[in-house]
Amino acid sequence: MNLSNSFTLEALTFSETAVRRDLDNTPNDEQIANLTELAQALERVVLLLNFPVHISSAYRSPKVNAAVGGSPTSAHMEGYAADFTCSEFGSPLEVCKAIAQSDIGFDQCIVEGGSWCHLSVDPRMRRETLTARFAGGKATYAPGLA
Repeated sequence: MNLSNSFTLEALTFSETAVRRDLDNTPNDEQIANLTELAQALERVVLLLNFPVHISSAYRSPKVNAAVGGSPTSAHMEGYAADFTCSEFGSPLEVCKAIAQSDIGFDQCIVEGGSWCHLSVDPRMRRETLTARFAGGKATYAPGLA
């Protein structure tokens, strides 16, 4: 099922963790509507970067979210967030900075450990930029992109 020109429901719900652990990762109708909003924002990111983005994680059921160690309040569980890279454009930091400097609406844009970008379109739309660092299996977040 196409959610936008570049993103399908299958692409935004695929989870290697769900497959490995035989966990259901099927969104409900409300979450699919949210994923459609997310896909539209990601389309704007693709246009901004002029390269495709590579999704590593978008929708996560609560069980999948717990299995990957996600926050219990993660926007991924509502279908509002995606983790991705775009190495053809640049590093995750460069991608996040480009998004933050654009007019693309977002709730959170996070450079995660320097390894990937997290973009949330939660309705709060705070335009919050954060940098996540990981140590001892825990993430700490600092304001801004660094």
